[in-house]
Amino acid sequence: MDFMREQFGDVVVEVVNLSRATLKEAEEFKKILSEDIENGARKLIVDLSDCEFIDSTFLGALVVSLKKATALGGDLRLVGFQPSVHSMFELTRMYRVFEAYQTKQEAIESFGAKI
Repeated sequence: MDFMREQFGDVVVEVVNLSRATLKEAEEFKKILSEDIENGARKLIVDLSDCEFIDSTFLGALVVSLKKATALGGDLRLVGFQPSVHSMFELTRMYRVFEAYQTKQEAIESFGAKI
């Protein structure tokens, strides 16, 4: 399973179980996040702990999903950057767009929820 959904109160965590998140998976992942948002999720976290690489199309899927969530009063936050993913976010300056956390617990608590 490439993606796994976890729920902590009203916080939805989508875990990306891929070492490489690329064009091949980006469309499916964007659809999953869109369904979460359409089903009422407003507090979203994407766990990238297993990802050693993400490409621009997967990053684009995250940006589109963030825009959808914020347009409806929600937010999408990230957790678990590997060094190369962290570098990608710095290179593209996406660290200015997304709130990112070291641990899943910190990200969940940033929404005021508890594990």
